[in-house]
Amino acid sequence: MSPRSLPIPLFTVFLVLAAPVVRAQQDPMYSQYMFNTLAFNPGYAGSADVLTAMALSRHQWLGFPGAPSTQTLSVHSPLPGNQLALGGNLIHDVAGPAKQNSAFLDVAYRIKTGAGTRLAFGLSGGVNFFQADLAALKTVEADPHNASISGKALPNFGFGLYWHAPRYYVGLSAPKLLENKIGDDGTVATNQEFRHYFLIAGYVLDVNQDLKFKPSLTLRAVEGAPLSLDVNANFLLRERVWFGAMYRWGNAFGVMAQLKVNEQLRVGYAFDMTTTRMGAYNAGTHELMLGYDLKYNKGRMVSPRYF
Repeated sequence: MSPRSLPIPLFTVFLVLAAPVVRAQQDPMYSQYMFNTLAFNPGYAGSADVLTAMALSRHQWLGFPGAPSTQTLSVHSPLPGNQLALGGNLIHDVAGPAKQNSAFLDVAYRIKTGAGTRLAFGLSGGVNFFQADLAALKTVEADPHNASISGKALPNFGFGLYWHAPRYYVGLSAPKLLENKIGDDGTVATNQEFRHYFLIAGYVLDVNQDLKFKPSLTLRAVEGAPLSLDVNANFLLRERVWFGAMYRWGNAFGVMAQLKVNEQLRVGYAFDMTTTRMGAYNAGTHELMLGYDLKYNKGRMVSPRYF
């Protein structure tokens, strides 16, 4: 029986159990990645030059049994002297019977490379707690390999390079370098973490006095899985309202918007629909983002926040 002919509950099981074997992408995806960069690049820490906190909740394939759901909380800030920056991420990710809770600490060393430009070298380290109630899955035939995994600790570390100016950025990162085995029955690894690489870039152009255009992209690579490319086109109206569209090559398309409530508070929302056969069985993906910048000094920031 092919995956396309499986009933919906069994297809969910297929996604959860088969994906690790074919080395599919395991790290969570984000539509608003350009405002959630710390989640996959530690070099981003401190880039806003203020203490920044960001919370994001993503609910993928609404209405689909076992659909992925991800919540992220990140905080980062430059340290006195502006050469070092610290950050941290808490991530809660659920997909079918599998749950992951991660806590990572980031540190970035930043050097000036020209007028208004900085290159940051970032390192991250932390632990991912993985659990999966595979024994509770209903399958057509009993599978002796479907043993539950309870709270397995998977330590890991990663790196990131982030070069940026007020109007553009380029980043390269691998947030998890260790390929930990999650479960092993002695003969076959039932699940394993695989190394992910991220290449990101973005630029801001003036359309006129009130409107700016920001194209951006993210390229994800995992050994044994197809490359994944996200292309975004966003517009900024009067330094207050972002709106635009995204396309995930061969997978999904969507729209997004963000409101700058004041100098410190930002609220964003994204909606996307898959272009694959999965689109017939779900009501799309919803992503809500809340960001807050805590200024140390009175007065306006030196430059607007575009990334």
